[in-house]
Amino acid sequence: MQLERNVIRLFPEYLRFKWRSVAGLGETLQEIRLRCEKPVILYAGGEEWFLDGSGKLTRDRERAQLLSGEELAQIVKHICRYSLYAYEEEMSRGYMSADGGFRVGIAGEVVLNPDGSVRNVRYISSLNIRIAHEAKGAAAPVLPWLYNGERLENVLILSPPGCGKTTLLRDIIRMVSDGNDCAPGQTVGVVDERSEIAGCFQGVPGNDVGSRTDVLDGCPKGEGMMMLLRSMAPKVMAVDELGSREDVNALEQVLKCGCSVLATIHGASYEELCRKRFLQPLLEGHVFGRFVVLGRRDGKFAVEQIRDAEGRILAEGL
Repeated sequence: MQLERNVIRLFPEYLRFKWRSVAGLGETLQEIRLRCEKPVILYAGGEEWFLDGSGKLTRDRERAQLLSGEELAQIVKHICRYSLYAYEEEMSRGYMSADGGFRVGIAGEVVLNPDGSVRNVRYISSLNIRIAHEAKGAAAPVLPWLYNGERLENVLILSPPGCGKTTLLRDIIRMVSDGNDCAPGQTVGVVDERSEIAGCFQGVPGNDVGSRTDVLDGCPKGEGMMMLLRSMAPKVMAVDELGSREDVNALEQVLKCGCSVLATIHGASYEELCRKRFLQPLLEGHVFGRFVVLGRRDGKFAVEQIRDAEGRILAEGL
């Protein structure tokens, strides 16, 4: 019910009657795609749906509502709490954070600074509302494989897009932070560059990431990890979506300070991971003690494999 209420609150009150059936999709709802003068498209349970003018779900594209520019503008203003200026910095990174822990991707006309960097996005023509899901307990089958005694191994979670790596990371953070059957709770530092792990709104996490967790929201991973090391002294550092040599350099500094690392990365398989050149220093140094490989099974994310530092399979099909 809370998820449904959060989805409804994304829209101005006078439009909410149209979105009740969408909110009613509950935990199956994954994305809401809004494009100016195009059909409203929903992704739920791995399937594509449209929304007609009366707010009913349909598979028939011919019955789909075309979203007017005025309606899209009103939704944008509502999400920004009618202060676009306050969201300018986030918009320069291509998204907005909404109440309820949702991240809203944006596209439109880009405004550049004199140095060529992005200052803002105006005349917004597309929104991608990604629905934040919590899956409490999802990490329970995995957690015993991630510890060596009471010490958390350095863990890298890999999966193709949409297979639950951020969802699993979030629940691991929660259970490590609060404590579990394997070890007492530990202080966790989270660098949430895209506001997808903790789902912060105005700095406060919308998702449960544990009682001993400190979050830097909207901060680049490299800078954020150094800031948390200096200011919050975490025992565990968590980041989402490693993607560059700069990320790897920052992780190497974290590891020198004795922190355990929880991280995710895009990848369809362990073999594909091993071909990522920017990751080679960490792989060759056997930095990660555990690799968690995710896939999809019956429309839901599933743990396909857990491997050790040498790539040996420890568990399958969890």
